[in-house]
Amino acid sequence: MPLPANLATLDGTPLSEDVIANKVVLFVNVASACGLTPQYSGLVELYNEFKERGFEVIGVPCNQFGAQEPGSPEEIKKFTSSKYDVNFTLLEKQDVNGDNRSPLYQFLVGDGDDISWNFGKFVVGRDGTVADRFDPKTTPDDAGLRAAIDKALG
Repeated sequence: MPLPANLATLDGTPLSEDVIANKVVLFVNVASACGLTPQYSGLVELYNEFKERGFEVIGVPCNQFGAQEPGSPEEIKKFTSSKYDVNFTLLEKQDVNGDNRSPLYQFLVGDGDDISWNFGKFVVGRDGTVADRFDPKTTPDDAGLRAAIDKALG
């Protein structure tokens, strides 16, 4: 199954193909009211460090874990930009598990285990395949995560 082409940004507009075409993408299911929310800072740093090499971070708000992302798109955007200066793309809110799992997460998870909590991470290579998966507690400065991104960037 290929990476879904019909992704929409937080404001509901279609995600431009240019954002992810021929790039290494880190998809992260995010939430504004989680103990792991401070990972936003590290994700911004990671994005800023690697973006010139063809790297993108895509945040995917999800309210499935402890209802920790209850806000509207406007509230999520305001929170992430004012508190964490998020400069990477955020998609519309999605379910990552269960019967209503989004096509994006059907692709990312495949036959693997369900997402366990907010801030699960998937590295998708330039070829559009999942290169690696990381647990929510894996921080953006983790050596293994950084090595997987660096390897995928080539």
